[in-house]
Amino acid sequence: MRVLALLMLVLSGGALAAGPRWQPATVDLPVRQVGPHSYYVEGVLADSSAKNQGFMSNAGFVVTTDGVVVFDALGSPALARRLLAIIARYTDQPVRRVIISHYHADHFYGIPALREAGAEIWAHDAARLYLHSEAATRRLAERQQSLGPWLGAGFVLPTPDRWLTADESFTLGELTFRLVHIGPGHAPEDLAMLVEPDGVLYAGDVVYAGRVPFVGEADTGLWLNGLEHLKQIPARVLVPGHGPASQRPAADLALTTRYLRYLRETMAQAVADFVPFDEAYANTDWTAFASLPTFAVANRANAYNVYLQMEQSALKP
Repeated sequence: MRVLALLMLVLSGGALAAGPRWQPATVDLPVRQVGPHSYYVEGVLADSSAKNQGFMSNAGFVVTTDGVVVFDALGSPALARRLLAIIARYTDQPVRRVIISHYHADHFYGIPALREAGAEIWAHDAARLYLHSEAATRRLAERQQSLGPWLGAGFVLPTPDRWLTADESFTLGELTFRLVHIGPGHAPEDLAMLVEPDGVLYAGDVVYAGRVPFVGEADTGLWLNGLEHLKQIPARVLVPGHGPASQRPAADLALTTRYLRYLRETMAQAVADFVPFDEAYANTDWTAFASLPTFAVANRANAYNVYLQMEQSALKP
C-alpha cells in the first residue's frame, strides 16, 4: 500500500510533506543494475536544458534489508521525486540515507524531495565554500531560468543534515559502505562511495565517461591526483558522475585522465611560449576529443580555465 500511495502521489505531483510544489518530471530515467544490490540511473550526455529537464547526471541507489542508500540527488526535486518512484519498483524499503558526491547543481538540487521522503543527507564539509560563493548564486539564477518549473517556487540551495570531515564506513542492513574523500579534484568536496560486498564504486564527477568533462574552476592538477586516488580503491564496477558504468575501472579512468593532461600540456606550452589564448586554442589539435558529446559547449571554456591556471602557476616563485 505504501508503494502504491507513493506512486499515486508522484504521478499527481503532490508533495510528500508540506513544502514547495514543483512540476513533475516526465523524462525517462533508465535504470542500470551493476551489482546484486547496486543500481544507477544514467543521465543523458548533454548539457542541462528544459528539453532534458536537467537530467544530465547519474544517481545511484543501493537496496539493503534495512533501507536504501542513494548516491547523489539529481538536478531538481522533480527528478528526485521520479527517482523515488523508480526505487519503489525495486523495494518496499524506505530511502534512509543520501550521500552527495559534490555540490554542483545537477547532483544536489534534488535534496528537498529526498528529505521529504525521510532520508538523512550527508555531504563533505568542504561544500560549505560553494554554498556561500558567487558561483553558487550565478548557477541558481541560471537554473531558475532554465528549470524553474521542476525546481518549484521558493527553491533555495539545500544543505545536508550532516557534514563529513573524514573518510567513514557505515553498515546498513547486510551491506557495508565506505565513503572516501577524493577531493579537492573536480570539486573540493568530492566524495566517492564503495559498496564493499558488490565491489561497486560510485565516483561522482571525478570521472566522466563518454563525454568531455566540465572543468569550471577545478584545479586540474589536484583532479589528476584524485584520479590516482580512485585507482587505489578496489572496485569491480565504477559508476561515473556522467556516462555509462565501467567494468574496467582502472582502464576506463583513462579518458578523463588523458583529457585533463592534454589540456594542461597544451595550455602550459602556450603560456611558456607567450602565445595568446585565442591563438593557442585555434592552433591546438582537438581531434582526439572533438567527437565527444558536450565538446562544443564545454571544451573552449575548459581550455581557457586551464590556460589561466597555467598562467598563475608560471607566475608563482
